Amino acid sequence: MDPAYIGRILVFFGVLLVIFGGVFLLLGRIDFLGNLPGDITIRRGNFTLYFPLTTFILISILLTVVMNVILRR
Repeated sequence: MDPAYIGRILVFFGVLLVIFGGVFLLLGRIDFLGNLPGDITIRRGNFTLYFPLTTFILISILLTVVMNVILRR
């Protein structure tokens, strides 16, 4: 395998990591995300289970719409 090809792959994944990191930083500033109705939180003593079901569904729908717009030909 050509070293230049491997270098391009590493740069691509590095840029992807930076983009995903920025997205997660921005999502952390949105207060209502993770506190929607349908997000499940169970607290029992020292144990806490948090399952953001509604948030997962909302993000899935949003990403589906975005990917359909981007990949439409």
